[in-house]
Amino acid sequence: MASQKICVVTGASSGIGKWIALGMAQAGYAVVMVGRDPARGAAAKFWILERVPGASLDLRVVDLASLAATAALARDIAAVYGRVDVLVLNAGMFQSRREVTSEGHESVLAVNHLSPFVMIRELAGALQAAAPARIVVVGSSSSDNAKIDLRNLELAQGWGMWRAYSRSKLAVMMATFEWARRLAAGGITANVVHPGFVASGLVRTPGLIGLVWRMGKPFGRSEEKGAETPLFAALSPEQAAVTGKYFKDCKIVPPNRLALDEALCRQLWQVTEGLVDQRI
Repeated sequence: MASQKICVVTGASSGIGKWIALGMAQAGYAVVMVGRDPARGAAAKFWILERVPGASLDLRVVDLASLAATAALARDIAAVYGRVDVLVLNAGMFQSRREVTSEGHESVLAVNHLSPFVMIRELAGALQAAAPARIVVVGSSSSDNAKIDLRNLELAQGWGMWRAYSRSKLAVMMATFEWARRLAAGGITANVVHPGFVASGLVRTPGLIGLVWRMGKPFGRSEEKGAETPLFAALSPEQAAVTGKYFKDCKIVPPNRLALDEALCRQLWQVTEGLVDQRI
């Protein structure tokens, strides 16, 4: 274990997260698998061990909607392992109605943006200890044309399921690009990847969006295929020094123009820091 590289994958108990965890185990990493459901997490761990006998897998069960629980998890990982070579932030949420977490945050923003922010912040020291290290954030093409309002980041007014999801994915991209600038001196890269339209169980909503998603699933790429770009960003030697970029199909592509506004990204980062510091 002392010489083995460490990878942390959130949302590792199902979907592309499970395939990302498999890919990292196949690459020789000790993988910390973070998931919300203990039964699915245990099944995913067994599934990986069937394919990579002897793989070093550490299943951690946590609800990433809780920022306090996210922070506690990250601190424990840092304490146990001392280093994190690759951090893959894959967990995501899409839902049909506005809900508020026990800590008072809009739940889609909490899982898709605030929790990744907390994970990066709490694991920055462990990432620096492993430098060169990589952060890979699984984003979405829904962010490509999204807007953002820093005064209404949690959409207390004007909430809609697509608006909440796409803006949360734009927010996590903007924060990731700001992290890339802040962490570069420590030998840490941070990039955002779009896995493509994956036939996963992410969207379980009624109405038109749910119908479109279900109708489109037969034409989507497999979860295994969806893991390819995240694994490329995490493992490709050619990408070792690339940071603050957006990947689709294993290629760097232009992001939403708002994510290129460094001043706006800095403001978003500061607003986010204020939100997460309300509770942890």
